[in-house]
Amino acid sequence: MKYRTLGTSGLRVSALGLGCMGMSNAYGPADEAESIATIHHAIDIGITLFDTANAYGRDGHNERLVGRALAGHRDDVVIATKFGIVAGGGGIGVNGHPDHVRECCDESLRRLGVDHIDLYYQHRVDPDVPIEETVGAMADLVAAGKVRHLGLSEASVDSIERAAATHPIAALQSEWSLWSRDIEVEVLACARKHGIGIVPYSPLGRGFLTGTVSATDDMAAGDARRTHPRFGGDELQHNLDVMAAFRGLAHTKDLTPSQLAIAWLLDQGDDVVPIPGTTKRVNLDDNVGAIDVELRVYDRARIDKVVPLGAWAGDRFYPGRSAQFMGYGTSRPLAS
Repeated sequence: MKYRTLGTSGLRVSALGLGCMGMSNAYGPADEAESIATIHHAIDIGITLFDTANAYGRDGHNERLVGRALAGHRDDVVIATKFGIVAGGGGIGVNGHPDHVRECCDESLRRLGVDHIDLYYQHRVDPDVPIEETVGAMADLVAAGKVRHLGLSEASVDSIERAAATHPIAALQSEWSLWSRDIEVEVLACARKHGIGIVPYSPLGRGFLTGTVSATDDMAAGDARRTHPRFGGDELQHNLDVMAAFRGLAHTKDLTPSQLAIAWLLDQGDDVVPIPGTTKRVNLDDNVGAIDVELRVYDRARIDKVVPLGAWAGDRFYPGRSAQFMGYGTSRPLAS
């Protein structure tokens, strides 16, 4: 395993983390025993960063699962979790009120079975709460010893600037991959200006960059991707054509598509730590194979030609979900 430091925070983690969301929801039924075995295997091969959230699964299921799997390994791992996404009234919203921040932290500590959280993210920016108030409450958790480092997820340039002025931010977790390159337009440079490490989620494009999706029916009945704009209709066929070209490129380097996609992200900078999610040990081993891949100038040029910014058809948002929830959120300003 290789290791990296998230920005200027001093938080050192494995070059790849493990995203645990799919062990509880989103991609259809998961085998809990295999999921826990996958977490244990990740520890055995040197992965130290494990990513969860209070919103993953019903009633904090994912945090409980991760807590059980990591029991006995606390000193060897970095636990990242999130707060801020709330469900109720038949929909999903966000809550960044300080009281909610404190309540969520205590609940996550109980579910995880730990006395501190290594990296605590605001899952989405609340448009109705000044981010200074939210991050201020998070900073109080650091002062209380309940949290070690702070993070943001899917935050705008404005939100990053204001948050970083309130308290040091260790990591920005946003969607970034060859499947979704929006972060490269302005958010990436802003994060780096403030010494913030980059933790890309969905580095395999919700599984599309694995090359295993050929039709909507390939996905389980409960798989959320069935309603995703890029996984159906004419958009899907266009994306399959792009994927075929990318798969061919991977094969010329004797790599799986997953390995080339992750290697491309790792090549973007030493401050980048992708967190591909999987529920199976075999997929984990395949992903880890990307760590030793070295890309040359020629490789980078070929990848950019095959999968440029905007290559894919369809929005990266689910229908009915606003850009605020799935995109780069900005909270309201502080009252003058």
